Amino acid sequence: MRAVVLYTREGCSLCVTARSVILLVRREVEFDFTEVDIGGEGDLYEDHKHDIPVVTIDGRRAFKYRVDPQELKKRLTA
Repeated sequence: MRAVVLYTREGCSLCVTARSVILLVRREVEFDFTEVDIGGEGDLYEDHKHDIPVVTIDGRRAFKYRVDPQELKKRLTA
């Protein structure tokens, strides 16, 4: 099963929108979904602080800032 991870941070409005799109697509395509808060310091924060939300599929970066539902479906079913 494909694995989707959303890297997010508290107070991120784009992250809320990305989560909504991911959950909407999940109604049609089965995949594991994990949400990871990057916090305010540390390696995750340094890796993603200017790019959130970041979405990976099976460990590979697929989206940043915005998630297109049609493209997400396409990538998950390819």
